[in-house]
Amino acid sequence: MTPEITLTLAILAVAAALFVTERLRVDAVALLVLISLALTGLVTPAEALSGFSNPAVVTVWAMFVLSGGLSRTGVANRIGRQVLHLAGHPLLPPPVRGGEGGLVVVIMLTAGVLSAFMNNVAVTAMLLPVVVDIAWRTGRPPSKLLIPLAFGSLLGGLSTLIGTPPNLLVSVALHDHGLRPFQLFDYTPVGLVVMLAGVAYMVLVGRHLLPRRELARESLLPDWRQFYDLGERLFVVRVPPDAALAGQSLAQSRLGAALGLNVVSIIRNRQTLLSPGNDEVIRADDRLLVEGRSDRLTELVGRQNLIVETEEVGIEDLISAEIDLVEVGLSPRSELLGQTLRQIDFRRRFGVNVLALWRDGVLQRTNLQDTPLRSDDTLLCQGHRAQIDSMRADPDFIVSDVEVSEVYRLHERLFAVRVPEDSAVVGKTLAESRLGDAFGLTVLAIHRGGTVHLVPGPEDRLEAGDTLLVEGKIEDLRTLHGLQDLEIERQPPPELRDLESERVGLVEAVLSPHTTLVGKTLRQLDFREKYGLSVLAIWRQGRAYRSDLRDMALRFGDALLLYGPREKFKVLGREPDFLLLAREVQEAPRLNKAPLAVLVMVAVLLTIALGWLPISIAAVTGATLMVLTGCLNMEEAHRFIEWKVVFLIAGMLPLSIAMEQSGAAHLLAESIVAVVGRLGPTAVLAGLFVVTSLAAQVIPTHAVAVLMAPIAFNTASNLGISPYASAMVVALSTSASFLSPVGHPANVLIMGPGGYRFTDYTKVGVPLTLMVLLVVLLVVPFFWPLFP
Repeated sequence: MTPEITLTLAILAVAAALFVTERLRVDAVALLVLISLALTGLVTPAEALSGFSNPAVVTVWAMFVLSGGLSRTGVANRIGRQVLHLAGHPLLPPPVRGGEGGLVVVIMLTAGVLSAFMNNVAVTAMLLPVVVDIAWRTGRPPSKLLIPLAFGSLLGGLSTLIGTPPNLLVSVALHDHGLRPFQLFDYTPVGLVVMLAGVAYMVLVGRHLLPRRELARESLLPDWRQFYDLGERLFVVRVPPDAALAGQSLAQSRLGAALGLNVVSIIRNRQTLLSPGNDEVIRADDRLLVEGRSDRLTELVGRQNLIVETEEVGIEDLISAEIDLVEVGLSPRSELLGQTLRQIDFRRRFGVNVLALWRDGVLQRTNLQDTPLRSDDTLLCQGHRAQIDSMRADPDFIVSDVEVSEVYRLHERLFAVRVPEDSAVVGKTLAESRLGDAFGLTVLAIHRGGTVHLVPGPEDRLEAGDTLLVEGKIEDLRTLHGLQDLEIERQPPPELRDLESERVGLVEAVLSPHTTLVGKTLRQLDFREKYGLSVLAIWRQGRAYRSDLRDMALRFGDALLLYGPREKFKVLGREPDFLLLAREVQEAPRLNKAPLAVLVMVAVLLTIALGWLPISIAAVTGATLMVLTGCLNMEEAHRFIEWKVVFLIAGMLPLSIAMEQSGAAHLLAESIVAVVGRLGPTAVLAGLFVVTSLAAQVIPTHAVAVLMAPIAFNTASNLGISPYASAMVVALSTSASFLSPVGHPANVLIMGPGGYRFTDYTKVGVPLTLMVLLVVLLVVPFFWPLFP
């Protein structure tokens, strides 16, 4: 083994490990691969950057735009709805009409045909609300129809050159090896047989392996209470006549911020106010229907949580030999501009407390966490000198010493509190106590046993007898005491279905395929304040979460149960980051542009099929026409492009070059032949399928196609068989991502709405993958002979 081969395989192994562990984004891993190959001399600088001009990469991003044009103008959606509604047409034969098997057939064929010319994830996202609506109207569990939807889109993508990026990447790899690339419909014969076989399997076997998510018998809507276990989290709280919270708004009461409770309705004078806003004022004798953990409230009752010791604390108590006060400004090019301290997670990220803010000559000391930062702001910060020195070296900040600290009038907002033995915060960390997030109180120091701990961290735990030096308003502390006045009623709460009306309702939503919100929390998004909707629960990977939702980082595939005014759903439906599973609240498509979108797409397909233009040029031309004709605007076109995929492919293509030039691909091909070569070429193709399919479950499919293509060509050369047969096997096995939800974004997208668990995919996907393997081994040699 040469040094070049060793180095190439080492880079490949490290990249594979990073893909599997997900320690870094896949596009970042691909760029690291590109840089490593260039720095080690395994490829030239031109070869390292060649992926960005590769026809496959150009075609991929252009097809994303074309697919977006069909989606935004409602073309594909209208086709999908019309075809899916035919499942109940009286002219269809009885075995198909109206039955679950018939629905599965129509759903999978519709998704498959659309995915032959559109992005798989876009087709799944577009048809998802339609399929859920049909499931509800026919009284069938969505869980019986959504995996068929996702699998149908994956199977359909196998049938054309543009159906899925791996097909295109393998074709380009053929061209790079001096072979005739696959044409637009070269995949169709094999792909069509595989898709029909997959549909037959799902109808006869697969659908019986799917879980059943029951619907409410009394309604066409899902039984939200049962599915999300909301009954365990609903209870009624009464506001006594002398309660301190009477006269305060829901936002001021901090029920949500402090205790993580959602006020679903207010029962007042025998009338029910559904989905009250944050500005709704609490009145004496109100009964609040609350969703959340009742123990958060019961642990406050009858306790003195914090006792005010003194209201006058000197500024000298804030500094020491290791702790200092500084003024911090933001540089004009700071990436933090426009973000709030809460969104930045400033305290955790930089390790300092922000005590005040100067803006336009005005001092601000309240609501600092939710104030968007500007370049002319000056922040008064307290922290360890090490953290402050790090900020001095950070180009985002301009740090200077405080010359006149008195102008900040800190003494007006400094006070000390003692933690009694029976306090609910004993044993909790500062973060868990929610004194900062919920009440705007910043703990600047902890006095314990004669020692002073300045600038305590979020993970520091509070103990009985601690004295806390706090910055904030004493009135906010009294709000905490006011929560202790609330009384929990023991009688059963009202049924959740009684909380819907013509004005207020429940809707499920998922993150759209083009979302930019992954990794952000509802608190960072100011979701309740921005959209006027409450998130009652989040379904994630087979279980419902109903507590501490504000601080859960959102993931692709999460299903959010939303509650609020129906007109607010329509506002959220226009947001490109969310996909609402109800047709009436989705953004209206540009139907007047639908004929133009169809004309552009047909022209692109004809141009490619007749060979008038290279596929990359035809696709870019079509994408440009989609924008020029108004089917999309440029902002929408950019959003529809999955840039992560583009950078992933561009970064991994140089590794394919390095594997070929170093001999690593030839070495791996020889290893495959040595293991299964004696069993014949069919066994070798089976080995390629298994290796590629398993790799695609943990490594992005686009990267797998790039890496396996040269290995397949070298394997074919060693055996003396057609490279087209091996290339076809690699392309089909790369996209056969049925074994797990993480194998393909389309699988993740339907996980929340279907209420699926990880094992649900495995139960259905393993037999399907084995069946696809068998069909591929039988059909590929028929259309692409092994020995031409």
